[in-house]
Amino acid sequence: MGWRELELVVTAGACSAALIVLLLPMFRRYALARPNARSSHSIPTPQGGGAAVVLAVAIALGVEGALIEPGRTALGDVLLPLGAAVMLLTIVGAVDDIFPIAPLWRLAMQAVAVALTVSTMPAELRAIPIAPIAIERAAEIFAGLWFVNLVNFMDGIDWMTVAEVVPSTISTFVFALLGAAPPLAGSVALALCGALLGFAPFNRPVAKLFLGDVGSLPIGLLLFWLLLQLAGSGHPAAAILLPLYYVADATITLMRRLARSERITEAHRTHFYQLAVVRGFSVMTVVQSVFAVNLALAVLAAVSIRISSAMFDLIALAGGGALVAALLVAMSRGKR
Repeated sequence: MGWRELELVVTAGACSAALIVLLLPMFRRYALARPNARSSHSIPTPQGGGAAVVLAVAIALGVEGALIEPGRTALGDVLLPLGAAVMLLTIVGAVDDIFPIAPLWRLAMQAVAVALTVSTMPAELRAIPIAPIAIERAAEIFAGLWFVNLVNFMDGIDWMTVAEVVPSTISTFVFALLGAAPPLAGSVALALCGALLGFAPFNRPVAKLFLGDVGSLPIGLLLFWLLLQLAGSGHPAAAILLPLYYVADATITLMRRLARSERITEAHRTHFYQLAVVRGFSVMTVVQSVFAVNLALAVLAAVSIRISSAMFDLIALAGGGALVAALLVAMSRGKR
């Protein structure tokens, strides 16, 4: 990591922490998250820290864009559609944190943001090159809509989003550095990583601040965009491995709720990580376990990129699936 990359991380982290300190009194006054059926906290806690995270990412990338050498494409030009989509989800999340939005309207705005992000992807970035591009983009819009929501669903205990996003973004930066993803993806990954690290001290168990939907929704979109960059550069297995725990926990939980004919728009505490806390594991133990599995998944992703073999991709996916399955089983059983 050179000075420019280090500066990007430090700028994002410092801006995130400074904005949180500045905005925390407002969060306490207008954006208290009160305990409900989904909550793992027992007292009202301010939310909205995600607003500082998103602003910090924008500021850090703005500084990076201002310092680029002549002849390099300006970050603002490339990131304009993504920035508009992120801003839309940030506004939707901020409103929903204070005045809950009807699920259908919320889903519609998310669909617009994801469609804008996917439809403006460079034509040469193809995750499924054997399929017609229209079909591929449609599938990516569906996947992105689910991914944005699952990141929101999984942000249910302290440090959980940090434990997921930090390993994924660091990995994406390293992969971009090695040419396995566009350089711009590396810059966005570092900015997001730094901003989450700036937020982390305030969200450390027991949290004094939550991300809120204002953070989890746009962070989900940014992370999905990074994964698309990786998959579109010829490494779909790595793009699947990095978020595999999140995808498995959220998807299996949704399927189980549908099978029980539960209303999926209602708050609940049946995600595996929530069951682990209910059944005796501490929040810190849960997030440390998730972080460790995510590191292992990142190693598998790195090796799959290095070997670049379809057979090894399948082996890596099977190995990653086994790791995630073991973690889900341990969470479901609880502490003995």
